[in-house]
Amino acid sequence: MTDLPVPPKESIIYEDERLYVCLALYPMTNGHTIVVWKDVVKDIKSLSCEEYDYLMNIVDVTRDTLLEVLGVQKVYMVYIDEVKHVHWHLVPRYDEKGFNIFSHNPHKTDDFSLQNKMKDMFKMVIKKHSEFNEN
Repeated sequence: MTDLPVPPKESIIYEDERLYVCLALYPMTNGHTIVVWKDVVKDIKSLSCEEYDYLMNIVDVTRDTLLEVLGVQKVYMVYIDEVKHVHWHLVPRYDEKGFNIFSHNPHKTDDFSLQNKMKDMFKMVIKKHSEFNEN
């Protein structure tokens, strides 16, 4: 991987051989989550169709997990490639709309108390997505 921050073990919600999902070290809001492709891939267009579909399925599962666990109505999904490494930010929206959420000044956190709830719900949501994709 590139020089991305190494997430603490207690922030990891899901991990497999291709990617990991973790709570952000510098969250913009409570529950800010990141989906990171493990291989160094500088731009999303460089992924194969199968890799892209896999990544986006996990992004979907992560969004649905956040909606369930946090009870929010909206999760912003942001792909910004300035660091030259494929990853998505999923930022729960609480009581504000629009771009204001992106003007927050994130601070480093060590509070990953959502991890267990997120892990449990992630397992249930990914199972539902798998069952849907089989039909």
